[in-house]
Amino acid sequence: MSSLTKVLAEEVRKIEETAAVDRTVQKDRLTHHLMPPAGWLNDPNGLCWYKGRYHVFFQYSPFEANGGLKFWGHYSSEDMINWRYEGVPLLPDSIYDCHGVYSGSAVAEEDKLHLFYTGNIKLDGDYDYINNGRQSSTLHVESEDGIHFGDKEVAISWEDYPENYTCHIRDPKVWKDGEEYRMILGGRQKGDKGAVLFYRSEDLKNWKFDRELTTETTFGYMWECPDFFSLEGQEVLSVSPQGLIREEFRFQNIYQSGYFILKDGKPEEKTFQEWDYGFDFYAPQTFQDGKGRRIIIGWMGMPDADEEYVNPTAETEGWQHCLTVPREIFYKNGMLYQYPAEELNGLRMDGISVSGSCVELPVNGPFDLDIKVKGEQGKISLGENLFLDYQDGNISLALSEKAGAGRKVRKAHIPSGKVEAFRILADTTAVEIYVNGGEVVFSTRYYPETQEQAVKVEADEIRGEIYKLKKCEM
Repeated sequence: MSSLTKVLAEEVRKIEETAAVDRTVQKDRLTHHLMPPAGWLNDPNGLCWYKGRYHVFFQYSPFEANGGLKFWGHYSSEDMINWRYEGVPLLPDSIYDCHGVYSGSAVAEEDKLHLFYTGNIKLDGDYDYINNGRQSSTLHVESEDGIHFGDKEVAISWEDYPENYTCHIRDPKVWKDGEEYRMILGGRQKGDKGAVLFYRSEDLKNWKFDRELTTETTFGYMWECPDFFSLEGQEVLSVSPQGLIREEFRFQNIYQSGYFILKDGKPEEKTFQEWDYGFDFYAPQTFQDGKGRRIIIGWMGMPDADEEYVNPTAETEGWQHCLTVPREIFYKNGMLYQYPAEELNGLRMDGISVSGSCVELPVNGPFDLDIKVKGEQGKISLGENLFLDYQDGNISLALSEKAGAGRKVRKAHIPSGKVEAFRILADTTAVEIYVNGGEVVFSTRYYPETQEQAVKVEADEIRGEIYKLKKCEM
């Protein structure tokens, strides 16, 4: 361990110990969403199932709740309910990543866990850091226990990327395909067109450029956090494009995250579907777990959104952002649905049946509302904080001025044309809303003045249950 590594690790340890003492008075801490021990959290990274445990790594800035020098933090779990914080496995302590350990992924072999990520370097000088001044190589580390990692190696040097790209190539997703390995990287071409780059390797050490993939016309200037997988025989390319024009019913955030179901191996702009229509969702990553399920986890946050809305916990409690709950992905009706992994049902307790055409129930703390509805229109409200309205195949999410902290309205069309079911997972300061079993999803942070509020549902007919939610053990 280098002297720099020791210094950084010790500073992180001190900050996390101080934060642990402060937690007892932090009213906005989350109960069933993974959050940073201190400081800032963003992209989920290195998601995998390895040696009987789920591993969730994440972008982590422990020194500053508003972001800063990036590390990787790490949680692991046997059941996606009880989580163990494993510390900081990757620090910005080498000549390849001294300005940030950026996003990446994991490949879980029988005896080794491999992590691939982008090491960031920003040169001093008069640079724009788009076309010059930045060196972003793809790095590789290995572990035999999933906790402790060895020396950093350069898998692909920034000098070897194709010449038609800017300095913005990052976020490797690596997977095994038959007897070889594949990698996809997000990129920004010269001329400001988003694209992805594919590489191949036989040994995870030596990588060869394979091809690039993009839409026929420009669809955003940068494609971040790419993912590629097959589900029910469909090839899926997931990207987080930057630079799309906002519309009333889609592309409502400053940046988006969504997917293409490829046609003849190519992405078509008109087929792009957003993963989530809420205020707080970005940079998702998927993996296949030990049960063969395709699981997705997203960052419940949004970069560069400070001028529109904020998270008060950055100032009041010294931390910011969280991850979504793990969701299983299904292919259905020509699109992808996502729904909380069945293990999350283990958090339910004290269930109450609900029925009728107007239901109002008091809650005090996190809850899980699981209902079916009939009728062309209806409403759901959480106190005077959050409001859902649906009519004629459209749905809107609105937040009050206080609870929204700048968040106002998000809308979506229902592809099937009709609302038939809701699942709402409400945490202390986070809400995930699943419409029709995950046909449409809204994820948002919100900040009610009190956890004591009434849940009110209005529809022609309502049937289902509402549960209190236990805390995840962390």
